[in-house]
Amino acid sequence: MGTADLHMHSVHSDGTATVGAILHHASACTGLDVIAITDHDTLQGALLACEMAPQFRVEVIPGIEISTQEGHLLALFVDKPIPSGLSYVETAERVRTLGGLPFAPHPAGALVSSIGAARLRRIAASHPGLLAGVEAANGSLPLSWENTQAEELRWQLKLAGIGNSDAHLLDQIGCARTAFAGSTARDLRAALEAGTVVPLPVRRAGTYVRDVAMRWAWRWLSGRADTLELNHRAPSAEADRTLRLARLRT
Repeated sequence: MGTADLHMHSVHSDGTATVGAILHHASACTGLDVIAITDHDTLQGALLACEMAPQFRVEVIPGIEISTQEGHLLALFVDKPIPSGLSYVETAERVRTLGGLPFAPHPAGALVSSIGAARLRRIAASHPGLLAGVEAANGSLPLSWENTQAEELRWQLKLAGIGNSDAHLLDQIGCARTAFAGSTARDLRAALEAGTVVPLPVRRAGTYVRDVAMRWAWRWLSGRADTLELNHRAPSAEADRTLRLARLRT
């Protein structure tokens, strides 16, 4: 049984960690098999991660979180840009045309840009098969009922449910994840298409208030120091040894 975290952000949008730091942490500290860096409206971090992935234990699939007219849409297995500002349906259709899989992230999130349950129901009814699934567990949402409602919604719509960290900090990565049969990116895609993935419950690495404070502090500081790179320290000797051992096992 493999696990994946398919929603996280790097310094290429509003995350606090570089792509290299994310890959190192995911390889050495999480036990994840597959990840996707899904920055807002840019593939820059995702494509860089795909290039760097052979140096690490974890597999990477390309992805992006797209800002539509009606809320965010999570696109996986896409390596070409899709413009923001389109309707949710047109955005999902473009993802499908490129061979990707469109998901509705944090559909019950009160403080994030989400499609919302009512609109999602209408889209599922009028465009059956368009969406690949719903993010039923999101590790960055502050209230447990937001994930409970998302889980209920995906069962109502008969859509696959995935679990993701939506990490903006390194230690959030893997706090929610998707379980699937197998261990490779190919196995993951087959499971996503078959709807046999399982969203695992959120296990918080820290507190929501702390995470938000750190993200806002990073935004403020990064605007004052062009060379600042939070969470991109040289790896500790212990983490470095763990990574080398992980590479030897593969």
